[in-house]
Amino acid sequence: MKLICIGRNYTDHIKELENERPKDPVIFLKPDTSILLKKQPFFIPDFSNDVHYEVEVLVKINKVGKYIDKKFAHKYYDQIGLGIDFTARDLQAQLKSKGLPWEKAKAFDGAAVIGKWLPKNKFQNINNINFSLKKNEDIVQASNTELMLWKIDEIIEYVSKYFTLKIGDIIFTGTPAGVGKIFADDRLIGYIEDEEMFSIKIK
Repeated sequence: MKLICIGRNYTDHIKELENERPKDPVIFLKPDTSILLKKQPFFIPDFSNDVHYEVEVLVKINKVGKYIDKKFAHKYYDQIGLGIDFTARDLQAQLKSKGLPWEKAKAFDGAAVIGKWLPKNKFQNINNINFSLKKNEDIVQASNTELMLWKIDEIIEYVSKYFTLKIGDIIFTGTPAGVGKIFADDRLIGYIEDEEMFSIKIK
């Protein structure tokens, strides 16, 4: 299985990192080795002094597909989740300045948190889902899927032009504003609406 990640999908996050607004979705991949094992803490890697949390709504693919039309995309997933795309921001900045790929900054071991899954039919409208991230006692990120530049079905249409989607693949749909640095002993708790989706200890 593969993790397909969408960058720069919320205008407020594009602004906070002073990036250009893309004409098409920005895509990068994480290997399955980047998945943080269940009930394990996240250990800050020794190659970065500036690891950031980025909370994201997740979609799990349940059907093989290629060149999926947007109007049929809803048939290719039935679960919605929440996760974190951990990013070594200092390393990413170095790589971006040289025009190099981001994988070392985003695809390292443990860099993908995948919380629990909820059935899609729990939501009246997947383009109107509130989600948030609490760092210790403070809400640091809070947004709604209606603010995505490319909605979930549009992402599936676009991504499937380039990659065959397979059962079990997971799409990280992008992060809103509020990303920030993590420190040892932090606790990160993610929510969809008022339901806790994950709780991660930082070491």
